[in-house]
Amino acid sequence: MTRSLTIGIAGAGLGGLTLASVLHNEYNIKCTIFELEDSPTMRTQGGSLDLHVESGQHALKKAGLFEEFKKHARYQGQELRIFGKTTEVLFVHDAQDEVDVRIDTGDTEDRPEIDRKALRKMLIDSIPEDTIQWGKKVAKVEPSDGDKYSIVFNDGSSQCFDLVVGADGAWSKVRPLVSSAIPQYSGVKLIEATIANPDQDYPETSKLVGPGTLWAMANNRSLMAQRNGDGTIRTYVCLRLPVDGLLHVDFSNLEITKTFFLEKFHDYDEPHKNLIRNSHILIPRDIFILPTDHKWENRTGITLLGDAAHLMTPFAGEGANMAMWDGANLADAIAKVVQQGEDLKTSVEKYEQFMFKTCGDYAAESLKNMNALVSEKGAEAAVGFFKQFEDTVAPSS
Repeated sequence: MTRSLTIGIAGAGLGGLTLASVLHNEYNIKCTIFELEDSPTMRTQGGSLDLHVESGQHALKKAGLFEEFKKHARYQGQELRIFGKTTEVLFVHDAQDEVDVRIDTGDTEDRPEIDRKALRKMLIDSIPEDTIQWGKKVAKVEPSDGDKYSIVFNDGSSQCFDLVVGADGAWSKVRPLVSSAIPQYSGVKLIEATIANPDQDYPETSKLVGPGTLWAMANNRSLMAQRNGDGTIRTYVCLRLPVDGLLHVDFSNLEITKTFFLEKFHDYDEPHKNLIRNSHILIPRDIFILPTDHKWENRTGITLLGDAAHLMTPFAGEGANMAMWDGANLADAIAKVVQQGEDLKTSVEKYEQFMFKTCGDYAAESLKNMNALVSEKGAEAAVGFFKQFEDTVAPSS
């Protein structure tokens, strides 16, 4: 027993793309994605992320992309070095000795890094070219015939679907149809700083960061530097500031901006401050979150995934993984409707209830981690957390 189901997805982020990829590659079910950007290369996709076995990697396996993923995965990117304000190493996890073993065994603790750009391209290339309509900005979603919904676009056009999926991020245009929740400022500002060619131009900084991640944390300030697949270093400068705390900073003037943030980290050792000093771009990003227990009453014909459903801080490494997991789980729910005749409302509601419990736990964990890591004793909190799993503490340097 099969039925026809028209599916419209708002947003070509990792969650929406995963949904489309699993629908196409595992179930041969068609859908349409609407993306406000004009092309997949319109903007940078940010740094790298660690893909977890039980969520992100699971989703890629369902999409038939795991072998392709392994071509881009950086197992050595799992290395982590933790500092306070000085260059004394407080803790290190050295992943290098485990790389070959983990590639062969598929160890369930694997969380290799992959650049967001490479991951997104992989997903886009896995679906038919006409799946994504680029340059289609969603203005609103409104009820249509029966239990159907229409997506209305900024150009005045609209399309009606049996199921509309909000995969359109923090400020979702779909979410108001099921929830009145609005993202709230978390109290932490994140400034993305990039060093384009550290190996050649700043070898000491490159050596300090290594192949993975560096954390330097103290007194409600954190520097979190991350090696990307192309060799660049992205540093996330985290500070507790009021929501309007950076309005007076002219980010168009790089040197003035650097001076401002270097003063904020005035008591850090110079090698750490070089993560700011040597950057060629600084971009401010506020960390907004939805309530960790965010949920809604199921409505036939509409649902959410990813940040649209459970916007969380980046301090658990779960946001992208959960979005991809949502996409795979929702694809399973849709397949039960299309291929097995299950009721649409019932199947999607099961997906939602599972997501509320699982992603709510991760959202709460991410908020707890942010409050621990961007705190008076952030480094101590980080070391204490990882010592639960690691026995090796690096010698002082």
